[in-house]
Amino acid sequence: MPTLPFPDDVRALLRKPNPAVVATLRSDGAPVTVATWYLLEDDDRVLVNMDDTRVRLQHLRRDPRVSLTVTDADDWYTHVSIVGRIDGLTPDEGLVDIDRLSTHYAGRPYPDRESPRTSARIVVERWHGWGAHR
Repeated sequence: MPTLPFPDDVRALLRKPNPAVVATLRSDGAPVTVATWYLLEDDDRVLVNMDDTRVRLQHLRRDPRVSLTVTDADDWYTHVSIVGRIDGLTPDEGLVDIDRLSTHYAGRPYPDRESPRTSARIVVERWHGWGAHR
């Protein structure tokens, strides 16, 4: 599996608002996957954000290992999968992070201004690609 830094073509794919699925681990070790928004940060960490009621927050507090698969919206066969760890969970004060994600994906700030949210950044340990990024 390749390591960082990402090649330019992979970085370009990860910078786009593509569909993504994140996997966390339940207490019994079974993986759980859900669709998610993500944002590649300038330091190559990957931002994800969750409503505080989501069970995956419990999973991440117990076990920070995570995987994220990003599929090219224009070519579902092309994807990049990231394996890494969450480097901490932080309250999304002022909903700054979810607004960044919502603007990236939907072109506007996140509409729910009441529910507390938590941000996590994935530190990429390795990645692999398929299709155009093989």
